[in-house]
Amino acid sequence: MEHYRRRTSDLSQNYAEGLFENGLKNEDAKQRLAKDGPNKLESKRTPKWKIFLRQFDNMITYILIAAMAMTLLVGDQTDTLVIGLVVVINAFIGYFQESNAADALDRIQQMLALEATVYRDGMRLDIPAEELVKGDVVYLEAGDSVPADLRIVQDANLRIQESSLTGETDAVTKTADELSGAKVPLADQTNMAFTSTSVANGSGLGVVVATGNETEIGQISTAVAQAKPKETPMMKEIGNLGKGTSIGVLVVAVVLFILGFFLKIYSLPVLALSVVTMVVGSIPEGLPATTSVILALGVSDMARNKKTIVKTLPAVETLGAVDVIATDKTGTLTKNEMTLTDLITKQEHYTVTGTGYTPDGELMQAGQSVAPDLTVQTFLTAGFAANDTELDQDENGEYQINGEPTDGAFLTAYHKIMQTQEAPDYESLDMLPFDSEYRYIARLVRDGATGKKFLYTKGSPDKIFEMAAAAETDFDVEGWTETVEKLARSGKRVVAVGVAEVGTDVTEVSHELLQQGIQFLGLAGIIDPPRPEVIATLKQLNAAHVQVKMITGDSPITATAIGEKLGLADSISAITGPEWDELDEEGRKQAARQNQVFARTTPQNKLEIVEALEQSGMVTAMIGDGVNDAPALKTADIGVSMGVKGTDVARYAADMILTDDNFTTMGTAIREGRRIYDNIKKSILFLLPTSFAEGLIVFFSILLDMPLPLTPSELLWINMVSAITIQFAFIFEPAEIGIMHRRPRKNGQSMVNKHDVFQMIYVSIIIAGTGLLGHSWLLDQGASAAVASTLMVNIIIGGKIFYLFNIRTTHFALNKDIFSNKKAFAVIGIMLVLQVCLTYVPFMQDLFSTASVSIEAFIVSLLSGVVVFIIAELDKLVRKGLAKAR
Repeated sequence: MEHYRRRTSDLSQNYAEGLFENGLKNEDAKQRLAKDGPNKLESKRTPKWKIFLRQFDNMITYILIAAMAMTLLVGDQTDTLVIGLVVVINAFIGYFQESNAADALDRIQQMLALEATVYRDGMRLDIPAEELVKGDVVYLEAGDSVPADLRIVQDANLRIQESSLTGETDAVTKTADELSGAKVPLADQTNMAFTSTSVANGSGLGVVVATGNETEIGQISTAVAQAKPKETPMMKEIGNLGKGTSIGVLVVAVVLFILGFFLKIYSLPVLALSVVTMVVGSIPEGLPATTSVILALGVSDMARNKKTIVKTLPAVETLGAVDVIATDKTGTLTKNEMTLTDLITKQEHYTVTGTGYTPDGELMQAGQSVAPDLTVQTFLTAGFAANDTELDQDENGEYQINGEPTDGAFLTAYHKIMQTQEAPDYESLDMLPFDSEYRYIARLVRDGATGKKFLYTKGSPDKIFEMAAAAETDFDVEGWTETVEKLARSGKRVVAVGVAEVGTDVTEVSHELLQQGIQFLGLAGIIDPPRPEVIATLKQLNAAHVQVKMITGDSPITATAIGEKLGLADSISAITGPEWDELDEEGRKQAARQNQVFARTTPQNKLEIVEALEQSGMVTAMIGDGVNDAPALKTADIGVSMGVKGTDVARYAADMILTDDNFTTMGTAIREGRRIYDNIKKSILFLLPTSFAEGLIVFFSILLDMPLPLTPSELLWINMVSAITIQFAFIFEPAEIGIMHRRPRKNGQSMVNKHDVFQMIYVSIIIAGTGLLGHSWLLDQGASAAVASTLMVNIIIGGKIFYLFNIRTTHFALNKDIFSNKKAFAVIGIMLVLQVCLTYVPFMQDLFSTASVSIEAFIVSLLSGVVVFIIAELDKLVRKGLAKAR
């Protein structure tokens, strides 16, 4: 964000005092437009063809393309076609995943106002907002969208709603007054109006000081554009695993080719095809497709059952690795519905139950429900009358306000405590609107029962105390000020209320009339209440060792008090945006780790906090709903937006959307992310050893100068078909017990450990050995090569089916939970049907060089997989015994 002074320092150069209504000259405006360009944001879209070509940029695809070229050179067109189909299918899966990602810049562009009212050559006229230039004088009135960043030069009760940009709940009163200081926080720039914010009431004039990309929202769009989406932790692990596996297979292939060439094991074309066959068998080409499909099914399940829309598939598993959640306060951790909780009169301190704008609750004293006495009734009537907001029910029966949240709290409190839907019985005669200079609102009414006239007022306590002291010389200003400070320290906004009976000849409200004195009625403590469900969710996240950081535009006192009520952490430390700005890079990393509350922050601060957390090695989720959250949402490992109250910009910059605006959904989503990660890991630990087994079969066949038992197309059938059938079973595996009591996996942690590698080795050898022995025996019995290779395919598939039950759980496979995943059995059934088709359907026999076998042989070949099942279960037994002994 530019320094405030730089944005506003040249106003005196453009206009003499009092001549703002003359505006720019048209000729001057044209020159500035030609120099600075139109008041719009430009976004660069990645062409679809580039997105598609990007999908081929990975090691596995390179190897498969090379294998495809080799099979084409030796004239094996069938295998070339099958390998090509695998490459294209994987590319399309990645393409559709990426092309559906959000384009936040387009949405930001749509937020610019279409037209603006300006003064030019002394005339007031409407022009397209794109034609605004620096120095233009813009007229604003209630309902307008601010078309550019403006320095306010004239104001008439001008209030602007900036919550989507700054996070502040209430509309901000704007004045033409000069501000001191070279750097003023965005939320405190009371003489500025910003693009895309809206005028709540009043009117004013503003001089354009920034257009297009130079505006606050333009700088946000630039930050969003420059923020590069990070590769997720799991995708890094899978990428490293795939790359390492591919390099290892290539090294073995080169060594085998050189060895075979010098030993003259096969002729050169046959040797080349044999090596390609080994590479195709060993490379886990089903890995990208399997991962994408499992993630896609997880995304679908989360959208349907978990009230979560995930826009990018890898974001699902990122949830499982999240160390820290950085979140906005208003509307996320709190309800964004101001609620009157404390009512303090000269005699009593009452509390009020119920939260939000729904008028359900009671007046409480010492834990007991009480009826409102005359003083409380007068207090409530005054708060209702000195008000410029409306409370209504929508078609769904939900209560909503049209106006200021603080005023809405008084309306709700009146209906709640007085137990009526009717307004007080009075006739409104005149109103003095809230003004930032005076900081109070007042209304003159005639009482419907007595005909007397009353002047009701409410506002800043110090202002109301002055009026009360004018009427009551012994009014205890110091004592009431201490009460105000006590309420403020508990995170409550404090409003004072008063009344004055006036003569029947009074017909209008004036500041002078109020300064003559009023009767002080009491104080209201108002708070944006924490969402009740958030407290339980924070306990769950703390148990799961996931930290939560609150980033807000509120004051540090208010934010800290809210954090304590929520149970954000055992002890809460806070830092403000200006304090953050003074830190160097290392200091920011430390502050990001040590503080739980970040107050008075700017959009740039949010982005920097997320970056500091990630630079500290923490996997970070950012939750936000405003325009100001967009850069941080785009930069975070996973950006999460609210679906109901979130702005379009936030929703389109995020990776994930909570459709119910419920922070509690984050706990559910993290649990689901951990489950999906576990199941993806199981599927990979299942895929790799069975792929290696196929490579070993070809490897030993070449070394032993045996005929190749499998063709490349048969190996691709084994890999791809099992990848899109058997491995589907893992997506339906339920979460492990205690999944939300373990720590997030470490950033950069390898997906496989030493035992996993050991298990992959022995499983590969068992499946390969069983297949080779079966193949040799069949050839010795006089079976044809096609029959022998067909049964070998079935032996490998049988090994995969039985190994599936081993890998599903770290416990013994044959236990009471074996049927917990009934869909796994359905998937196995589908795989068996496909194997029947491969073995007996003529079209499949021609395509994959298979042949029909007897039913008995078909069944025996599949059951041979029980060997790997028994040995893998014995491995579990040994490991559990060793663990128990330790």
